[in-house]
Amino acid sequence: MARKRHHYKRRGGNTYEIDVTTFLNLMVVLVPFLLITAVFSRLTIVELNLPSGTGSSSESQDSFRVEVIVRDEGIEIGNGTTIIAAIPKKEEEYDFDSLSELMIELKRGYPDHEEASVLMEPHIPYDYLIQTMDTVRSAEVPTGIENEIELFALFTEISVGDAP
Repeated sequence: MARKRHHYKRRGGNTYEIDVTTFLNLMVVLVPFLLITAVFSRLTIVELNLPSGTGSSSESQDSFRVEVIVRDEGIEIGNGTTIIAAIPKKEEEYDFDSLSELMIELKRGYPDHEEASVLMEPHIPYDYLIQTMDTVRSAEVPTGIENEIELFALFTEISVGDAP
């Protein structure tokens, strides 16, 4: 049995070309724009540590350790062994202004000390952890010039944990 081959006749017609000129023009403008704006979007990361139960080399030289404990009743500041200050709540809110003033005093007493622990009771809302960390890390200090405030670094190496 012979096989029949079908030959299809190609019809002569117009051939079309795709014009990509406008697309390339768009890419020439869009790519540099995206590259330039990508430089301005940065992600800020705060490196946190877990408080260690064992002493490190810096703790053996200097026994002072800042511990900020956020409790239902208020904020307690300790030195690793004892509570040195307690800041009660004002009108059912934590007093972060008083905490900031106390952190500034502690930093003046220990200018080379960078470490602090923020300890929270389990049922305290997360927002208070962030506000406490911000207060312990830095403070806004007036410069003496009218309406000018400078950001002053306090205890920048923060450890986070559960309150005892």
